[in-house]
Amino acid sequence: MLFDRLVKKRVASFENEILQRYYAEVENMYTKMRGWRHDYRHHIQTMKVHAANGELASIVSYLDMLDEDLTNVETVVKTGNRMADAILNSKLSLAAEREITVRTDTNIPVALSMSELDLCIVIGNLMDNAMEACMELPAEKRLIRLYMEMKGNYLYLALTNTAGGRKKQSFKTTKGSGHGLGISRIDAIVKKYGGYVTRASEDEAFSTEVLLPQAAK
Repeated sequence: MLFDRLVKKRVASFENEILQRYYAEVENMYTKMRGWRHDYRHHIQTMKVHAANGELASIVSYLDMLDEDLTNVETVVKTGNRMADAILNSKLSLAAEREITVRTDTNIPVALSMSELDLCIVIGNLMDNAMEACMELPAEKRLIRLYMEMKGNYLYLALTNTAGGRKKQSFKTTKGSGHGLGISRIDAIVKKYGGYVTRASEDEAFSTEVLLPQAAK
């Protein structure tokens, strides 16, 4: 009984840590977006001044600067599911900072029956582990491919990432016991919903597929 309580306490602590980290990442992204919107009127006024003075080149230069700035803060993935968008975009922002190329094909146009916490843990840990593996490589070789869609009443996720030249990458993380719990939590969530998870390691690539049943709403 004592052991069970300790395990539950550790899992609860881990889940709280995950949520706090994800909320912080998402809030950071939205803070950048709110800041840009707040400055929007100032940008318009600046360009009006340039226009009044006939400074076309200055307007073009200013627009180029705004376009680059907006690219860095805009929502780059729209799955159709609010929570999935929040988690994915926060992770994509981190990936960009780490010079990791991420290619996505995601479409979830329905409300999911699984809890938002479980969705956070699955998507967040998959992306975290993929980014960790990519960081073993030079920037030009860092690549993550993420595919998400509904297959009938199932949520299907497939993630592939480049990794160090290990032909048989271990399914266990190298980040220590605390982070290793993340992988076991993914497996526990998959089991909880009666789903499936498969992992495959090939030369310089690692892939994970997850299939989670979703009750109709």
